[in-house]
Amino acid sequence: MGDLLWRLRQVVLVRYLGASVIALGCDMASFLALLELGLAPGPASAAGYGLGIVVHWLVSSRKVFGDSVARHGAARTRQKALFVVSALIGLAVTTLIVGAGSMLGLDPRLAKLVAVGASFTVTWLLRDVVVFRRDLAA
Repeated sequence: MGDLLWRLRQVVLVRYLGASVIALGCDMASFLALLELGLAPGPASAAGYGLGIVVHWLVSSRKVFGDSVARHGAARTRQKALFVVSALIGLAVTTLIVGAGSMLGLDPRLAKLVAVGASFTVTWLLRDVVVFRRDLAA
């Protein structure tokens, strides 16, 4: 069993999924808290996602893509900018899905769950293929 766990930890997608779960926990907790405070679903979703972005960078850059993170200088700045761009694309996907779902009369929590899957897929592809490319880490 220990060998299986060690091998799973070596799979980037599994580590990324773990980082996403942590970030999603922060995202959802703040989203639900903001809904309770009376904020509209779209802005509450955007604010929660924003907090999740910060958490995701901290975890991803250290535990998921640590071997392909630029260490300093312009390369590090470029990588952070690309990460933010990927997050903003994910934010747009999330906000559009939650907003549209709410306008169609769906429970915003259900719309948020749909948005989570769509946003995860889009940001994973962008981060794996573009943001944390090994040649950008130089």
